[in-house]
Order: sequence, then structure tokens, then C-alpha cells
Amino acid sequence: MSESWIVGINPVEGALSNDAERVREVLVEHGQRNARVLDLAERAKKLKIPVQHRPRDELDKLAGEARHQGVVARFEAAPAAHESDLAALLERDGNDTLVLVLDGVTDPHNLGACLRSAAAAKVTAVIVPKDRAVGLTPVVRRASAGGADRVPLIAVTNLARTLRELKDAGVWITGLAGDTDTTVYGVDFNGPVALVLGSEGEGIRRLTRELCDFVAKIPMPGTMESLNVSVATGVVLFEALRQRSAKR
Repeated sequence: MSESWIVGINPVEGALSNDAERVREVLVEHGQRNARVLDLAERAKKLKIPVQHRPRDELDKLAGEARHQGVVARFEAAPAAHESDLAALLERDGNDTLVLVLDGVTDPHNLGACLRSAAAAKVTAVIVPKDRAVGLTPVVRRASAGGADRVPLIAVTNLARTLRELKDAGVWITGLAGDTDTTVYGVDFNGPVALVLGSEGEGIRRLTRELCDFVAKIPMPGTMESLNVSVATGVVLFEALRQRSAKR
């Protein structure tokens, strides 16, 4: 188990509602009058979770770049997934395997939002390269709205090797890029599938793209040329779910 700090009203509320057994203590800013913060403190007390009052600067230090809104919680997260766990996860989900691969998403808000969508879509695992991703920082956890603790995030040392392992396991890989005529609505997402998205600026890397079975785009008839990566993630994940549910 590893401990981290959950920061802000909604993330702390989510932890108390869904994972209260992992919340070790709640810290509330001295003099806090926000009704929602006070309600969280009362809920924690009823759950026998210690509640401490601390000066604002202490909460600022724990929150880092995130906005704590007067409340943080010390959280004992489940053990982090390791790349050696991937094979068991693929076997567990079998034909329902849905993997999200993020190649170069380094912004913590985007990563957190992608994890939120992945958790909502019941993704098997989210895979990131170790050298091109942020860790589970307080900002990531806040942006994920609890998703960071509901979907395995696997940081791999060699993304190309991992993609080959997915292919060997029978997973069909689709990368997203704008310079193709194929759209995500024209790709069959039934069966074991991995979806690969890159950074907004560079997109997926050349070798990553070469290892994809398909390359598709999200059609955009408007004047914008691209979507935020977390928005694109949500679009393609739920297109995959739409197709899969239609076949059942």
C-alpha cells in the first residue's frame, strides 16, 4: 500500500463515499466555514476517521499545485499496478478487454481526466510510458475524481514492446491521428481492443503508430483541427462501448 493526499471537496467526498476504509485522516483548514467542508468533517467522524484542524499553509504544502478548498485527506491507495500484471488483467477480461494507451500525455489535468473516463468506461488498464507521463500526483487524483484508484495505471519501460505483447495476446490496436481517411465510426471495436492516443502537440510517436493495426480519426466538421486529449479519449472509449453493447 502507498499513501497519498486527496485534495479538494469533491475528491475527498468521493473517497469517503466509495473508499472510506482507505481514508486514514481528514485535515480541515482552521476557521473553515464552508458548509460542504464541515459536512465532510462530520461524515468522517461518524466513520471513525480522525479529523484534524490545520493552518492553511500546511494544507497548501500538502496540496502542491492543486486547490484544496480547505480540506485534504490522507489516503492509503491500493498497490500500484506493474507491467508484469498486464497479462493477468488481459486474461481476466478476455474478449471484453479494453485498454487505453496514452503516449506522451504529460499534463496532470489531462491524465487525470483520461483516468476518469477510463474508470467510467470500465477500462482493463491504462498504459503509459514511464519516461513520458506524470505520476499519480494530487493534481492527477483531483482531476480523475476517484478514477485514479479505480483503474490500473501501468507505467511501462518500453511502450513498443508492450504494444507487441498486446498484439501477441490477440488485442487489436487502434491509434488516433488526424491524417487518415478512416474514422473511429468505421473501425470495429468488438473483441479485445487497445486505443492509443498521443499528446495534443505531437500525437502518437512514429514507432507507436507503426505498431497499430488501424489508425483512425474523430471526424470534426467544424473549424477546430483537434480535440483536447481527454475529450478525445472520452469520445473514442464510449464509441467502443456503444459498438460492443450493440452486439449483445
